[in-house]
Amino acid sequence: MSELLDELLAKPIGPAVPARVTDPEKDFTRQIEIKGDEADVTVRGETFEDNESAASVVLQGQGLDPSEWTVTGLRSSEWTMANGDTGVSTRFTFARKCATVAGERPAIDELLAAIDSTPPDPVTMFVRDGEEYTFIVALGDMQFGKADGDGPAGTLERTIACINAAADRLAEYRLRFNITHVHIAWLGDHIEGFVSQGGANTWRTQLTLNEQIRLTRRVMLHALLVFAPMCSRLTMAAVPGNHGEAVRISGKGVTRYDDSHDTESLIAVKDAADLNPQRFGHVEFYVPDTDELTVVVECSGTVVAHAHGHQFRPGKHFEWWKGQAFGRSSAMHQADVLLAGHLHHEFVEADGPRTFVQVPSMESESTWYRHAKGAEGSPGLIVAVTRDGRMPVKEVVNA
Repeated sequence: MSELLDELLAKPIGPAVPARVTDPEKDFTRQIEIKGDEADVTVRGETFEDNESAASVVLQGQGLDPSEWTVTGLRSSEWTMANGDTGVSTRFTFARKCATVAGERPAIDELLAAIDSTPPDPVTMFVRDGEEYTFIVALGDMQFGKADGDGPAGTLERTIACINAAADRLAEYRLRFNITHVHIAWLGDHIEGFVSQGGANTWRTQLTLNEQIRLTRRVMLHALLVFAPMCSRLTMAAVPGNHGEAVRISGKGVTRYDDSHDTESLIAVKDAADLNPQRFGHVEFYVPDTDELTVVVECSGTVVAHAHGHQFRPGKHFEWWKGQAFGRSSAMHQADVLLAGHLHHEFVEADGPRTFVQVPSMESESTWYRHAKGAEGSPGLIVAVTRDGRMPVKEVVNA
């Protein structure tokens, strides 16, 4: 009975981050370089015929339709495989037949049914020079259910539109970077809940708790369906926010720190994805370990840490980070980037090689804050490109 209990309560906790390899082996089996309407694909296999079909699969792995590309040139040579046999290395040059227009994405009411369809297997690519990049999509503070601003309907439409716009940005940034990994960071407070201010927010909360959770779960599922076909590795991480806490009595949290609707929503999406390993076998899901609030994920050599932001005071993020890194059991000392939400506005700051990124909220405004300070909201999410601790691109996406 205890084994069954452990199995059903199991969570996809963040992995341990190994020490960096400073001089990795520079070998590859597939490589792709895209420049506008031209693409060079290099593949290695036992025969030329194997390489010809593999080249089309590599295009698919980058979210490109092989039928919209034509081969304009090739170069083939032999190479010695690890077992001593002779293999064939072929470089194909493709040209786009015509400009493509992305198809309409499924409506939110149809997302659960869409999980049953089965597209081609994902492709894992290895690049000769090791310069794979990760595309990060970071968002939080939807606070679904809240009446403020344009309410739940406005927040939902904006969140879906921003996720779709982020997917469009991925296609654009692939013209500059070899992006093989997409990472989506869910930074907490996705629901308004009924525990904030000792329940004083109840009157201004238009949706039931289950409706708020359902919206969160289906938005996460929408992001999964949008980005899964566009990369060879997709990771999704969620951390608990203060509004997402499952239980408070007399204003106090009475369960574990990881007991959160924010993270449980992602776990539910993982359970659905596990039903279709052919389609989602390249997707990884992470939430904090038991009684923890943070999680780290390796992204193309960059260690990305996630926190909601309610653990530290405004402006004291680096002091908090330093304190966490001092603990021997914490992976924060290896983190290059810290992603956080909570304060509802964009803020980016670097300290030496480390970068703090605070995302805007997805809700349009906090009416209480507007009355107190006069400031209106500027909702959106942040996309970024990273590799080996560097983050050369950071952009706010509004919709």
